[in-house]
Amino acid sequence: MSQKFSRRNFVKKAAVSAFAFHYFPNLFAGVPASDRVRVAHIGINGMGTSHLNWFANLPEVEIAALCDVDTDHLAKAQKKLQEIHPENKAMPYTDFRSILERKDIDAITCATPDHWHAQVAIMAFQAGKDVYGEKPLSFTVKEGQMMLAAKQKHNRIFQLGTQIHAGDNYHRVAELIQAGAIGKVHTVRLWKTGEPPVFEKPTIQPVPANFNYDFWQGPAPEREYFPEHCHFNYRYFMDYSGGVFQDFWCHIADIVWLSISPEKLKSISATGEKSAGIGDTPKWINIDYEFKDLNLHWSSTPPNVPGAESRHIGAYFEGDKGTLICDYGTRELVINGVTMNDIESIPKSIVRSPGHQQNFIDSVKSRQEPESNLAYARQMTMPMHLGLISWRLGRKLKWNAKKEVFKGDEEANALLFREYRKDYSWV
Repeated sequence: MSQKFSRRNFVKKAAVSAFAFHYFPNLFAGVPASDRVRVAHIGINGMGTSHLNWFANLPEVEIAALCDVDTDHLAKAQKKLQEIHPENKAMPYTDFRSILERKDIDAITCATPDHWHAQVAIMAFQAGKDVYGEKPLSFTVKEGQMMLAAKQKHNRIFQLGTQIHAGDNYHRVAELIQAGAIGKVHTVRLWKTGEPPVFEKPTIQPVPANFNYDFWQGPAPEREYFPEHCHFNYRYFMDYSGGVFQDFWCHIADIVWLSISPEKLKSISATGEKSAGIGDTPKWINIDYEFKDLNLHWSSTPPNVPGAESRHIGAYFEGDKGTLICDYGTRELVINGVTMNDIESIPKSIVRSPGHQQNFIDSVKSRQEPESNLAYARQMTMPMHLGLISWRLGRKLKWNAKKEVFKGDEEANALLFREYRKDYSWV
């Protein structure tokens, strides 16, 4: 990528390019190769396939490499890329470290299972690469701290893959709340319905020849191979993720942090039930968070408030002048008994996104922080980790927000990080 273009010319072109890309994408079809951002995709099944589709269709991007520990996934991704760009010669890899060694790659995207997110990002920062990382940010609280330190040390760009963050509805909800439409917010209720699938028993079997299972486990504890806990299903096992709750927290908590930026978390109290079968993430989980001047509640069923029952996911803001309920694409305010979808007199105050992936590419070029930057994402993600710790221990926990440790509870503090498995502790 041309440094002259990215640092000097881009600043004066950014405003018009965002508009033009959205409304006239063909104008960018002739972007010179020297001005493109060379991107590599690490983890290319599931959400990784979406990463490939998104970035391969941005005219300012050249896909330079693909990586997955499953060669069947690699073959599928290569075929997909050839359909989009028949001339593309992206190199396939099964070890992401080989990608990080390449000096010609500007940025990587990471869509591995959750337990790999932090190490991939930190090592990419150390190698001088910018990172578009899937949510959640990290597997543990300490990893988030490590990521932020590495990102700052190496002056890199990071965007969390909370794609809904770029939507107009979230921006408008934040504008309405920040303008005081419902007054001072004192309570927020978040929810996501749905239970994890039930796996009755593991079918222990030899590892398929196309799958490097040891590398897939990586820093997680070593387990016998059974397909029920691999690939998409990893999210239902605490070794690698945190279930439906961890999968969706960032999607809907994002609107809370975008709108009111909760501060000074004081306590966390979770209750719930473990999934049936061999999965061990929550079947359901309810969490009460106490922040300074704000109570935040998470539930696995819709709360008993107007409009919640019809939404499988949502946020309900309670202010001293009214309420606002929203999900990904809708919103509804109730003020003085009057229901409305918007307040036209409140102006737009938040710059609209050119698209979540385009915002990342723009930031790679301008060196300005993207919307879902790492510092923001870490604060938004941390309560998720703490809620799971309270659930695992079965008790209310008190939190020191300044020091980022639990008060007087060493057992809980020990769960802020998990030691990496031997031979996979690389950061």
